[in-house]
Amino acid sequence: MAALKAEYSVFANPEFDPNEFANSILSGDALKSQAEPPAKEDISEAIAKLDAGVDDVSKQIKSLVTDHHQELLAQVARANDLGSSITSVRSGLAELDKSMEKLTQKVRTPYTALQTHASRLQKLQTASELLRRTSRFVILTRRLHVQMVDMNSPNKEDTATVTIEGEDEKERTIAKAALSIAELVALLDPPSASPDESNISLRSIKAVAAHIPFIEESRDKVTDEMQTMVINGLTTLDQSLLASSLQTAYNLRILPDLVQNLISDLSQAVEERIHNAFDLSRISKEVSKEPMSNNAQSPPTLYRSRVRTEPTNLTVPQYTAALWSRLENMIEEMAGCCDKVYTLEKVLKIKKDTVTHVVFLDETMKLLENTPSASFWTSLSRSLEKHARDASKNSSFLQQTLSTGYPRLLRLFHEFFAKIAVHTDTIYTHKFQSPETVLILRALSNFESLYLSRSANKLNETVGQALAGGTRNPPGVTEGTNVARAVVNELDSARFDPLLVRSVAKNAVTSLDMMLTRIDPLVVRDRSAVSLVGPTASVQQITNGQIVNFLYHCWTRLQKLASEYTESVYAILKPSIDNMQLAFQRIIDPMLTAIRREVAAIIARLHRVDLSKSIDSMTGLGGASIYMKDLVEKLAFVKAEILPTINIGEITKSWVVSIVQYVIRTFVLHVSIAKPLGESGKLQLTSDMTELEFALNALMVDRGQNKRGGDLETVGEDYRTLRALRPLLFLENSQLAEPKYTAGLPPLIVLHHILVRSPIPLPHSLHGWQEAEYVRWVDEHSDAEAWTLVESGLAHWEKISGSEGKEKAVADEYIRLARTVLGNVKD
Repeated sequence: MAALKAEYSVFANPEFDPNEFANSILSGDALKSQAEPPAKEDISEAIAKLDAGVDDVSKQIKSLVTDHHQELLAQVARANDLGSSITSVRSGLAELDKSMEKLTQKVRTPYTALQTHASRLQKLQTASELLRRTSRFVILTRRLHVQMVDMNSPNKEDTATVTIEGEDEKERTIAKAALSIAELVALLDPPSASPDESNISLRSIKAVAAHIPFIEESRDKVTDEMQTMVINGLTTLDQSLLASSLQTAYNLRILPDLVQNLISDLSQAVEERIHNAFDLSRISKEVSKEPMSNNAQSPPTLYRSRVRTEPTNLTVPQYTAALWSRLENMIEEMAGCCDKVYTLEKVLKIKKDTVTHVVFLDETMKLLENTPSASFWTSLSRSLEKHARDASKNSSFLQQTLSTGYPRLLRLFHEFFAKIAVHTDTIYTHKFQSPETVLILRALSNFESLYLSRSANKLNETVGQALAGGTRNPPGVTEGTNVARAVVNELDSARFDPLLVRSVAKNAVTSLDMMLTRIDPLVVRDRSAVSLVGPTASVQQITNGQIVNFLYHCWTRLQKLASEYTESVYAILKPSIDNMQLAFQRIIDPMLTAIRREVAAIIARLHRVDLSKSIDSMTGLGGASIYMKDLVEKLAFVKAEILPTINIGEITKSWVVSIVQYVIRTFVLHVSIAKPLGESGKLQLTSDMTELEFALNALMVDRGQNKRGGDLETVGEDYRTLRALRPLLFLENSQLAEPKYTAGLPPLIVLHHILVRSPIPLPHSLHGWQEAEYVRWVDEHSDAEAWTLVESGLAHWEKISGSEGKEKAVADEYIRLARTVLGNVKD
């Protein structure tokens, strides 16, 4: 089978050509492209093969027809059926060809004609548009001729004085001419509406090209007039003239470029003025000309040194005067340029085009990144910062002069802000500072830093001088006043500027904190600093007293700054001032605690005195007790030796009052629990009370006062309690529970006295406390807790007396009195 396929493969090739095969056989050549049959094959052999092949194919066809005759008959039947369908399709195709021919005649032919007509119409429209533009160009050119004649012709009425109406008419004429020129330029070179549309320039038309030189000349002349109007408007700050010139620039389509150039020119002018102000070589030349003009008759042989850029000791005043003069001129120039910029921006905000109603500022912002004022402030601050930094870096004279005289430089800028405030919206006050003003002042940060450094050095030197004596010679009142005066002087030098005064205040806080840090080791905190042995104050107490005086007088002056400066400034200083008060309070508090502890220990010795004697013998009565004499001596020592070391004014008086109140409260509590108490004891306590009043009165009386009474009245409730204690000792039992007899006395004192008269033990005895411990407990707890403690003692006594039956009848009266007092308190 494979051999058969190979034999007939030539005939199975889709590209088999019988003619070529026959020619190849006849010519005796092999058919190279058709499976390459054997070369030089005889014709007879080829014909025999073909006959055999035909017979074989015939046999196969017969075999296939025989095997599939049913299917072939069915296909023949179907083919007959398709004949009618093919006939109808052929007729339909014929009709379709006829319809296509008709449509071609109805559509394609008119379309071709329409395309030709549209091309002609487009050309006609282009020609018409060109003619329209040419016609409009000619009309505008004639109008421009008239406008230029009107613009160039002077006022014929009176050439000596040009009226305001004439000037306004000229400005309107220039604006109209600018509008005509802009329209003419647009007609000459119109922008293409689409990429496919070709717009023909009018410059190729000879009739139009003849007018182009006149248009360009007119444009240059109108531009010059417009620039002159802009310069005059900015110079005189004439908003109407400036508005007319800006309208002209808008008509010429150059408004954004004009505004950008104006801002650039003004910024450049300010930068040149700043450069000249800080240029030491120019200052040197200016100073060198003065002696030449003053000494014009000097001999020509006089030696002249080369021009110096740094002044000598003799020429420093001249250099300084020249520098400040240049800075004043710089401020004047800056103010003028700033007013011009804000006037320009104000006109741009207000002015609108009468036809398109476009705001000029919006039109300008298409080219500018920021508003004119913002661009000017940015350029001004950058130039000022650059030249100030370079001047400080390159010249020690400029650095020293401007850093030392920084307040004067700052006042010049305050004048600058005040001048421009009329035409601008900048504000620079203690309550509010505009961002523009802060931006300008930050440009002077180099000089401000140097000034603040010098200010901080002054404060640190003052603090160092005050603490130079150390523990051998501690600072006192004078040093405290000097430190406070130095801080006040530095703040006063900077109080005119809200930002500078805050920076100086921060420096002052740093110096004060350093002072508190350095003074802390000078304070003596051992036992000798709080010892009250006497007879005189110890060296340690005197040292601490001087430090307290130093801190107090410094604090007293500094706290007055709250009324002299704004809240923001004082808020910076307040933490350090408060720390200063806490510092001397920490020194005084241990001394006050020691005084209270000492007097409490002396008063507690009251219980060592035998107060239970009867009044049989009056011998020995009439004088104070030994403990009271010691207390009087101790108070006198405090007044004579301790308090004079501390000179802190009204605070000392408040401390003395607190000591007196503590002495009275402690004495009254100890007297109320003194048990047993007889009649002679009551008289002795009365004598002690009188001696105590004299001692306390002497403690409170200031030096130079001769009166012995009256000062204790300022103590208040505690003194009234002391005065009411004397009659309490001699009341009848029945009167103890009546409020009218015990007015001015705390209920706890009355309860104590009732228990003293009764066989009922006092609270401290019941709990096993010492008298001093109980008094301290009462002082540390509330009255309600003390009443509860007494009431619990009464309940405990009732329980014991009820079970044991001891002295119940005697104690019932006092229990009733005590409960009556407690009931009155609770009611």
